[in-house]
Amino acid sequence: MTSVDLGSALRAAQGIDPAAISEVVLRLMSELGGTDVVVYLVDFAQNTLEPLPDRSTHANLAQSEDVATTIAGRAFIDQRPVTAERPDGVRVWAPINEGSDRTGVLAVTVPEATDEMLSACCELGLFAGYLIATQARSTDLYNLHRRRRSLSLPASMQWDLLPPLVLKTGRVAIAAVLEPAYEVGGDCFDYALNDTVLDMAVFDPVGHGLGSALIAALCVGSYRHDRREGHTLEQMHAHLESAMAHEFSDQAFCTGQLVRIDLESGTMTWTNAGHPLPMLIRGGHVVKELKCAPTPPWGVGDLLAPAGATTVATEALEPGDGVLFYTDGVVEAHQPGAEQFGTERLADLVGQHSSNQLEPEEILRHLVRAVLEHQDDRLSDDATLVLVQWNGPQAR
Repeated sequence: MTSVDLGSALRAAQGIDPAAISEVVLRLMSELGGTDVVVYLVDFAQNTLEPLPDRSTHANLAQSEDVATTIAGRAFIDQRPVTAERPDGVRVWAPINEGSDRTGVLAVTVPEATDEMLSACCELGLFAGYLIATQARSTDLYNLHRRRRSLSLPASMQWDLLPPLVLKTGRVAIAAVLEPAYEVGGDCFDYALNDTVLDMAVFDPVGHGLGSALIAALCVGSYRHDRREGHTLEQMHAHLESAMAHEFSDQAFCTGQLVRIDLESGTMTWTNAGHPLPMLIRGGHVVKELKCAPTPPWGVGDLLAPAGATTVATEALEPGDGVLFYTDGVVEAHQPGAEQFGTERLADLVGQHSSNQLEPEEILRHLVRAVLEHQDDRLSDDATLVLVQWNGPQAR
């Protein structure tokens, strides 16, 4: 049977140069008759697949591949191997993942596209994702090759703050997207999955640029600290207000939401600091906005609300439910003199793409594309979407 030997793969990964991923994959693939290996990484905006140069393969000759219109892009979107006949065999494109996060695509030419061979290509895609995840801690190489152009300083700070854009387990899936990818300067989110609890937060600091990125860094840092200390949502909410009031003037503030979902019961609790209300998706449709009496944004709360006024809202989720969180840059997007994108349009598109049984990350990719098109690809504010889907307690 054609298969990748796990022991050989792990031994090949020991002490490799970060630039030699294609070389290592080619060495393993050649044992199965594979040739012409190219590792592609998706760019920050998830519009193109960028070939990772390698000194020992022809990857330096490869071109960028468009996600929306190419075979390589189809493998990335569908997360399955895609093939094309060639004179020297069959070209296979297999997805590369770091855990649940879509990283790119592995391209390789094989003699025949048997089920066993396609399975081996997918295994090597997973292996390449493992190599990228472990090596990325000590190199800038992958970050640089994901860039179609330079990141602004605030955007670089933001991306360094973020967790993976996609997390999937049997019980829960979370996906996020941020635009403009190369200039984002404020919007941020964070999450952590700890046993049967998913904690998640979304932040939208005032303004845009370096000042907003600094506010986001403080908010994420405070949130992570308190979450790891085991604090309640009310405590985390209050501590964010204190941190903002202590470190910034009353001209600086941040809206956001703190969310906790019990993955056994589906009970979602959350607080709201002056942020747009999330949407509940059930049966492929947006059925309602989830209400939560807001406090003022963090940073101005002491001026406008008494201490201890934080409301913790509760919603009982059903298996298969999704909750969409977003920043105001999504619904307020518009061209000069034109109407805003709006919550009604957002809800309609969410229902349209949810009913097509798309994965959460693909739903968001379509949504953010619509937001960008509505504003002629020139956003005046950051636009962030986070979609959480609870699959039920037994979906392990």
